[in-house]
Amino acid sequence: MVRRPPPDRPSARSADPAAEAADFEFATTLWLWSGGGGGGSWHFVTVPEGISDEIADLTAGRRAGFGSVKVRARIGSTQFETSVFPSTEQEAYILPVKKSVRTAEHLTAGDRVTVRLELVHLA
Repeated sequence: MVRRPPPDRPSARSADPAAEAADFEFATTLWLWSGGGGGGSWHFVTVPEGISDEIADLTAGRRAGFGSVKVRARIGSTQFETSVFPSTEQEAYILPVKKSVRTAEHLTAGDRVTVRLELVHLA
C-alpha cells in the first residue's frame, strides 16, 4: 500500500498546473554522508516520504541498478542530471548533490534548500 501525506499537508507535486505528473518540488536540508571512504565529500538531500512513494509507484518495473531512478534536478538556479537512490536508512530516496552545484549555490551541509525534481526517461 502506498503511504500518502496527511490531508492537511500540501501536495508534493508542483503547483504549476502545466507540470507533468513526474515533476516535484520540496524543501529539505542538505546533509553529509558519514559512511565509507571519500573523505566525507558525498552530500545528499532526502526526498520526502510521500514523494518517494510516488516515485516508487511511477517507476515500478523501470528502475536501474540498485533501484536508482534518473532525474533532472534544480537547486537555486543550477540544474543538473543524476539519479535518486533508495535508502533503507532514510526510508526514502536520496539525491546526491554534486560539488559543482554546492559551489555554484554556496551550499554546505545543514543548509535548507528547495529542490525541483523531474523524473526522466519514463516513456
